[in-house]
Amino acid sequence: MFRIKKWPTKSQWGQFLKVLTKKEKIAFLGFFVLTLVSFVFLLTNFYFKNTEIAPAKGGTYIEGLVGQPRFINPVYANSDVDRDLTQLVFSGLMKYDKNLQIVPDLVNNYTIEEDGKAYTFYLKENLLWQDNTPLTADDIIFTIKTIQTDLKSPYRANWIGVEIEKIDDLTIKFKLKKPYSAFLENATIKILPQHIWQNILPENFPLEPYNLEPVGSGPYKVKKVERKKDGQIISLILNRNPYYFGKAPYISEIKVLFFNNEEELIKEVQREKIKGLSLSSLIELNENWQNYLFSFPRYFALFFNQEKSKALSYKEVRLALNYGTDKEEFGQKVVLSPVLPEIYGFESPSKIYEFNLQKAKQILEEVGFTLHLSDKGERLREKIIKKKPAFEFQGLLSSGSKGKEVTELQKCLEGEVTGYFGPKTKAAVLKFQKKYNIETTGTVGKNTREKLNEICFGEPEEILPLSFSLVTVDQPQMVKMAELLKEQWKTLGVEVKIEKYPLSQLEQDFIKTRNYEILLFGEVLGAIPDPFPFWHSSQKKDPGLNFSLYDNKKADDLLEEIRKSSNAENRTEKLISFQNILIEDAPVVFLYSPDYIYLLSKEIKGVEAGKIIEPSKRFINIENWYIKTKRAWK
Repeated sequence: MFRIKKWPTKSQWGQFLKVLTKKEKIAFLGFFVLTLVSFVFLLTNFYFKNTEIAPAKGGTYIEGLVGQPRFINPVYANSDVDRDLTQLVFSGLMKYDKNLQIVPDLVNNYTIEEDGKAYTFYLKENLLWQDNTPLTADDIIFTIKTIQTDLKSPYRANWIGVEIEKIDDLTIKFKLKKPYSAFLENATIKILPQHIWQNILPENFPLEPYNLEPVGSGPYKVKKVERKKDGQIISLILNRNPYYFGKAPYISEIKVLFFNNEEELIKEVQREKIKGLSLSSLIELNENWQNYLFSFPRYFALFFNQEKSKALSYKEVRLALNYGTDKEEFGQKVVLSPVLPEIYGFESPSKIYEFNLQKAKQILEEVGFTLHLSDKGERLREKIIKKKPAFEFQGLLSSGSKGKEVTELQKCLEGEVTGYFGPKTKAAVLKFQKKYNIETTGTVGKNTREKLNEICFGEPEEILPLSFSLVTVDQPQMVKMAELLKEQWKTLGVEVKIEKYPLSQLEQDFIKTRNYEILLFGEVLGAIPDPFPFWHSSQKKDPGLNFSLYDNKKADDLLEEIRKSSNAENRTEKLISFQNILIEDAPVVFLYSPDYIYLLSKEIKGVEAGKIIEPSKRFINIENWYIKTKRAWK
């Protein structure tokens, strides 16, 4: 029985082309190439249909910042530069997400007990510092106690009176003296490693090299600090943290370059070295850049100090200034309320001051502020206030008269005060009559009384000009805003004198002492809106932030209830009620809420613009940013 081979041997294949004619060879090769191309096409098509572009690990992101790092340390970080770097290097019990919600970070979960006066946090297991040391409840306790005792920490006020209890290595309990619905926001503070800092004296904390070469638990760790010969820091390089408990970042390295001002920064951008930066105002670079706008719970406003300006004590004047301000001219998102309903999703206030110049003028006219020509030829408003004198001479006074009127007469004529009309008083009256061309009788009759009432007790009227000093920070954007307001209010007949100061001087000499008539300034709310520090009457003095010195009992009661309530619906209802009361009282002109402007090279992908509490929170999703890509199976 013969065995038949179904497939040619290797030697037979070698003879295959030899037995073919020339035409057959060409045809065969043609079919072969066509088959191969078809196979490759089908395979490629299958690959692309069943895969997609996905982020890949690798790449270096370079960001430019204006300023110098000083404290990459959550206890002290107070500048934008320090907070940016602290956000990358450290983690907190809680953190913000892109929707401004507060979510767990180092913790798995938490509980709220005792009617909002006790918060218990349960840490994740196997947490590590960047030096591979375990992170435990002791680190959290050490951090908070350091903040509580260190007077230089800008976060100290948030933790005064809070008791900390260690339940076990993974459980910590905080006890508050009274309920505070925004406490979770305090828990976003980043945590320090106890084993690094515990043997350092508190007074030496600011001097430690760990402030610039920190050990944290965040997604990135500081690898290298580059300095000039004079000690100024040029750049800082961060690498991925191999012990990070969360999702590992795609970008391998972040390099941060530091500049003295925006002009230097923009020049470096034009050399195409920098891939990301933020600026005070929006500029267009080129088609290789993309602008990201992050919403802020921040607003700028004009705060009226009624204790420093008599004109501002008139509610009608404050209303007219609200109606007479064209907020649209600022080219930003208009603010209607101190609780920013557009940020938090609340109802807008029941009363809105739409720009209405005629209405503003009418209100001022009705309350008696009429237009007059000033010494400079400008048409400005003023109000003539009739004054009732503290005392008036009413009866006939002559030799032998006694009593209160004689006493006041002697005071006015600067004579001996006896309360008895004697020869000396008569002589003083004769002298007075002669001086003012009144019939010299030596007695106080009608004509003499009228002149005495005018001379002795001041003018019977007061002229109240509609003129204000406005103080603000000496920064281009703020000064530009002040100038715009000055021009707008000039059309109302209101004079504005602008005073600008460096921020430190403004805070020390004006804000702390409330030494201003109108303050043009900004305020920042938290992720959980708590207007208490800005509007409660107990906060009228420093360190409170009630810049308008606002005082309303109903508003105070609502603000206190808002702080205590942990029920979201209840808080929202009371916030809306509070905003309506405050808007009605008009102690302020709300202007606008600026976006945070962030410019990135289109090479950087995975960035999502959302709501952030402060500029450093643009890095909340840094783990999802990427530069390199790969194809991955669907």
